[in-house]
Amino acid sequence: MNSSEKAVITVIGKDMVGILAKVTEICAKSGVNVLEVTQSILQDLFAMVMLVDMAGSSADVAALSEKMDALGDELGLKIHVMHEDIFNSMHKI
Repeated sequence: MNSSEKAVITVIGKDMVGILAKVTEICAKSGVNVLEVTQSILQDLFAMVMLVDMAGSSADVAALSEKMDALGDELGLKIHVMHEDIFNSMHKI
């Protein structure tokens, strides 16, 4: 598995029941494998970062991003999907 098959999904917003379940449901239905998840809840703020493998996915990063944007709009969250190579390039010192 090389990095070109991976993406980073970030989720920020007001904490509520089911955020992780709804995000991972979209991943599962799209054939996206969740590799790592970290999440924090700070008072009522939910923050999550996921590393996913898109090698077996029926969707590309843009299509997955559209699905996550729709979920974010529905739940009042900001969900961002970024190709791992772009994420790494943005965060190099």
